[in-house]
This record gives sequence, C-alpha cells and structure tokens, in this order.
Amino acid sequence: MTAVSPGSAPADRQYRDKVATVEPYGVDAIPDAERHGKATSQMSIWFAAGMNFPIMVLGFYAVGMGLSLTSAVTAILVGSFAGSVVMGILSRMGGRLGVAQQVQARGPLGFFGNFAPVAYVNVFAGIGWAAVTVILGAQAAHSLVHGIPFWLAALVLVSLQLVVAIYGYNMIHYLQRILAVVLFAGFLMITIVAIHRGSHGYTASKAGVATYGHAGGWITFMGYFLSFLIAWWPFASDYSRYLPDTDRVSRATGLWTFAGNFISLSWLGIAGALLGGSAASGQTPIDALHTLTGSLAVPALLTILLSSFSQNFLNVYGGAISIQTLRIPVSRRTAVIFICAVAYVISLWAGNGFEAKFKTFLFLGAYLIAPFGAVLLLDWVLNKRYDRSKIGELYDTRRILEWGFVAWLVGSLASIPFWELSFYTGPFAKAHPHSGDLSYFVGFAVGAIVFLLVHKLPPLWHRRGPSAVGPASGPSDSDAVTPIHGGVISASPLDG
Repeated sequence: MTAVSPGSAPADRQYRDKVATVEPYGVDAIPDAERHGKATSQMSIWFAAGMNFPIMVLGFYAVGMGLSLTSAVTAILVGSFAGSVVMGILSRMGGRLGVAQQVQARGPLGFFGNFAPVAYVNVFAGIGWAAVTVILGAQAAHSLVHGIPFWLAALVLVSLQLVVAIYGYNMIHYLQRILAVVLFAGFLMITIVAIHRGSHGYTASKAGVATYGHAGGWITFMGYFLSFLIAWWPFASDYSRYLPDTDRVSRATGLWTFAGNFISLSWLGIAGALLGGSAASGQTPIDALHTLTGSLAVPALLTILLSSFSQNFLNVYGGAISIQTLRIPVSRRTAVIFICAVAYVISLWAGNGFEAKFKTFLFLGAYLIAPFGAVLLLDWVLNKRYDRSKIGELYDTRRILEWGFVAWLVGSLASIPFWELSFYTGPFAKAHPHSGDLSYFVGFAVGAIVFLLVHKLPPLWHRRGPSAVGPASGPSDSDAVTPIHGGVISASPLDG
C-alpha cells in the first residue's frame, strides 16, 4: 500500500462516470470528488436485478403449498413490501457515507467482529447466488440450443459476467440501464402469456394445505419473497456509494431503490404463481415455461438467459467486495475471478435437483442475514452512524469486537429452533409444522432487542496501540490509504 501522510485526502483517481475504465477503488471510502450519478440509477439497477427467473421460481411453489391465487398474491406483496422498505433505507446509507454495506457493518460489529457475518453472509451469498443464476441461465441456453452442453453454456455465462464485474461500478450501472428495458419487454411478454394460458388452470394442492396449513403456508410463502430481498441487504449500499451526498438525492435514492425492488419482485412472483398453476406434475420451472409459452418459447428463454446477467453482475461484484472487506490482500480482479470460478464449480454440482438446493441456500442465508440487518438499522439511528465524522471508525483495526456482534450472534442462535431446512428442522418448527417459517422474524426481533439493551455499554473489545491503517485493497484497484490523525483513521477530508 502507498503511504499517505496524516491529513491528506484519499487519492482522486479521476474515475467519475467513465464506463470503459476499470473501477480503481476497492473498499475505500469514496472521495467527494468522485461522487456522481442520479438517484434514478437505483431504480434501473434494482429493477433489472429483480427481473430474474429465480423470483418466478419462488412463485412457482404457491400451488404445491396449497395457497389459493389470492393468498399467494397477498403473500408476495407483503413479503416484497417489507424487504423493499429495508432495502431503501440501506441504500440511502451508501450515498451518505460513501462506503460499501459490508464496511459500514464494521461500525456496530467491530473490525474483526464483522468477519464472521461477512465471511458467510456476503462471500457465501455472492458465490451461491452467482451459481443459482448461472444454473438457470445455462438451462435456458440448453433449451434454446440442445447441442450446447450445460457445462459450456455455464462457462460462457460466467466468463462474460466476470469481465463486467472486473470493470465494476460504472459498467454495471450502464448495462443494468439497458437490461432494465430489455428485460421489461421480455418478462411482459411472459406475463401476458402466463395470465392468458395459466390462470385458467390454477388449482391449489390439497396435500400442501395438509402439510403447511393455511396460515403456515401463507407465512412461509411470504417469507420466500422477504428472504430473497434479505439476501440483498448486505449489498444495498454498494451500488449507491458513489452518489452525491445531499438530502434530496438521499431521499430519492431510498424511494427509487424501494420501487425497483418492490415492482420487480411483486410482478415476477405473481407471474411465477400463475406459471406454477399451469405446470404439469414434475415439470421444472424452465420446462414449464417452455411448455406454457409454446411458439414464443425462444424469446422467453432468451429473456431468462439475459436475466442471468442482470443479477450476477451484482452477485459477483458484491462478493468480491466482501473478500476485500475480510482484509484478504487481493485486488478486486482476483476476488472476482475466485468468485466466478467457485460459482461455476457449484453450478456443475447443483444443476441436478436444483430447486431443493436453491430453497435451502436461500433460507439459510436469510436466517443469518435477518439479525445482521436489524443491527445495521439500529446502529444507523442509535449510534448516529450517519455522522460522516465517524467514517474513520470503520477502518480502525483496534475496534476488534463491538456489541453489535453479540446482538447478531444471539439473534442467529435464537432463530435456530425455528429453522426449516432440507437437512435440519428446528424443534419448534417440528413441533408446530403449521406455524410457518418464523425464523427470519425471530432472528430480526431478537437481534434488535439485544442491540437495544447493549448498544450503550462500553466498547466490548478494543486493543491499545496504533491502528493498522486502511482497507485491504489490491494493487490493481486501489493503493490508497485512508488518512490518519493520531493513530486513528480520520474521515475529516470527507466531512460535509
């Protein structure tokens, strides 16, 4: 890393709004000179990310769970609304502080206390979601051209996504604006066909009612859509951290982020429920889509193929930032290559029996992210994390553990009795099978309560001595080091 004299500002690397330039910043706080863009960018980036077939896959399960179409629609709307509200709040944090969500989490959890949530929640989520989306995209490609083997289709998809993630923030925003329009048209066609041909055959499964119960099925199905957005919580501010820090932009950022997520998730979830209602027994979602769309199968499958890019740009990029947040001394380029390589291997393993593995991965991640989100939200308000003079704390390695880590850990442990996974069912869930999956709500609530009780206590574990300065940015992304004053990393050049 390049040494920086005390009091100097982070290097201005003249990135601005250049699309065909590799983003030079890693997990650094973004200097004011580099702030650019409009709040409406959050609509396009999250709308495009939401225009993704995994959401339709979630809606596909409504019939099997015994939900009527009305119950399925209300569950989708409630889950999408709750998750989108939190996404809007978290996205505003990026524009205010100019740091990635994972870096911000160092505030309430501590510099090293943040490692456990980041290592599992963010790195694992980035890799897992990348694999999920590659699987669906490769299946769509194979359905379009049967001569293309799955492994080759997946390799091509991963390679293209790798290149875009290396270019970074501006390139991702640019392509998401294009994909938002293209995917809107494609999924509009799929939705019209699903409504025309699918709504007439929607019949809820009686076996599903016996398994889940009416209320339990509704709660669990609603949780599917909430959990999809919970999985995005640790990445929300990654795509708003270059925006100008003004009150007007901040308010608009929250609203556009909410709109992009809520509209896309609600829309495709309902379309997926209609698609599932028309599917033959045992059909995969891709096969059901192929059958339903008939002569329009080719443009429908092309839409699914393109949608794998809109989500995976974010998955790979966010996962790479998470690796750097762990202070692993690699560039973002190297981290992106690692994420894509592992996601590709997982996609080859998980391609068969994908749906069951998808649900297990989705739920397990959401169970652990829910209390993480509660801690971030409360720290923002109670500890005034929005105060830019506190940005230096996020890079102070002497803050080993903070009480937010305890709140996250207790919230995660408290949710275990309620877990409903393919390989483990918690004692409460086993004893009350018709109660629905309450894990997210218990984890969030317990994490919030514990944080409220402990946030005013003295620091949990701070070490003495000088701080190891600066984020672990790789040489090809950023050699800049946040300036220091008296051994504590200072944010004074960023104060507004």
